[in-house]
Amino acid sequence: MKKTAFRLTPYQVQWLLVVGFSTIGCALYLRYLAIEFSTVALACDGGLRSLLCETRLLATYLFKNWVFGAVALIIAALNVIRPSIVLLTLGLIAAGFGIVLYNIGLSGIAIGLLILGFARPAPATA
Repeated sequence: MKKTAFRLTPYQVQWLLVVGFSTIGCALYLRYLAIEFSTVALACDGGLRSLLCETRLLATYLFKNWVFGAVALIIAALNVIRPSIVLLTLGLIAAGFGIVLYNIGLSGIAIGLLILGFARPAPATA
């Protein structure tokens, strides 16, 4: 029995477009209006306790420890082994945050693996 390659339906492609653009938008907002914006940085470093400062602190911790890139790489490797829309969505989210938030090396490899997942056969269905 020959397995067909992993293919997305048009609805899944639309879903991935919405998720991808939303992820990039959130990551750009976080980078340029929370992490690098000097007014917010001074206020948060000065002791302001707000949701934006807590999110800034969490994102800074995550990208300094290469969490976005590592998570994206692990999910992309799992997607190559057994491709699915769930793994593709999660990998896209992690890689999108990683590319924008300074984890470019691992996230770039993860995006390449996510693309390589389309060359694998789809999981067999009963």
